[in-house]
Amino acid sequence: MKNIISAPDFFAVDIRVGKIISATAFVTAKKPAYILEIDFGDEIGIKRSSAQITKKYTTDELVGKQIVAVVNFPPKQIANMISEVLVLGVTSDDGSVILLTPEREVTLGSAIS
Repeated sequence: MKNIISAPDFFAVDIRVGKIISATAFVTAKKPAYILEIDFGDEIGIKRSSAQITKKYTTDELVGKQIVAVVNFPPKQIANMISEVLVLGVTSDDGSVILLTPEREVTLGSAIS
């Protein structure tokens, strides 16, 4: 278990729902990954992220998928791209990542509460 945090620490993290609008192979990354463009609606707009999810997903099946991501981390350079959001997932027993997704289609930019 990680360190105990306070409720204000948790609520400072802005977690939103977005829809993947494009997914391409991230050929310059050290580990296999995709570059995702994600639409978070009018308030946040379109953001980019790098995601190491190549074991369980193809680029074709990612496009149109709603995902959950942290949108208020500072941008981070990964190889030759700037990742603007952190896409959330669960590490499965085989070490691959399964994306967190809403159970039903929701409005883009909806906050996780």
